[in-house]
Amino acid sequence: MKILQHAPVALGATLFLALCAAALARPTTLAAHPTEAEAYAEAYAEAYAIDGTHSTVLFKVSHFRSSLYYGRFNEVSGEFTFDTADPAASSVRMVVRADSVDAKVENLSKHLRSPDFLDATQFPEIVFESQSVAAGEAADTLEVTGELTLRGVTKPVTVTVEKVGEGPGMRGARLMGWHATFTIDRGEFGVDYGIERGAVGREVELIVSVEGHAR
Repeated sequence: MKILQHAPVALGATLFLALCAAALARPTTLAAHPTEAEAYAEAYAEAYAIDGTHSTVLFKVSHFRSSLYYGRFNEVSGEFTFDTADPAASSVRMVVRADSVDAKVENLSKHLRSPDFLDATQFPEIVFESQSVAAGEAADTLEVTGELTLRGVTKPVTVTVEKVGEGPGMRGARLMGWHATFTIDRGEFGVDYGIERGAVGREVELIVSVEGHAR
């Protein structure tokens, strides 16, 4: 009777050991869990619309060789694509409204919109469009070569852009940001007012910060 009484226990133990042995005998493959950055890089290599609210274009120019003057453009739009695996497949097109130039003082802003400078009525848009993109020397940078059209004149420009970051926005939209600083010779675009007298510098530094929302 004692043997029969303990038989179910022995049978259960034997079955448990058999199942364990079978599980150990099967090869187990663990699914890789990518980091958050890797997941975004894989899933979000796509087109982004430039968010004009969270993007900024500033300019800096010398004034009578004695100080540096800053201004901005308030209307920015466009789109870009970024391919993590193949940076050469990336692209950007950015449009700035010339009449959105803001020099803090309205009379000065009007002067910058006039034919002396941007001639914003005749040439309402300032456009940059990439022609080629390559990985930069530093991490998270790209060398972007394209055409800048200002006041109806188109010139080649190469810009080093730095990736600021990427991730989900407040409402879950995928965001990506880029930043660049480069200098142009405004005289090459026919914007030469004040250069000869030294009133306004020939070289203009542009500071561009862009945020894009995945389409």
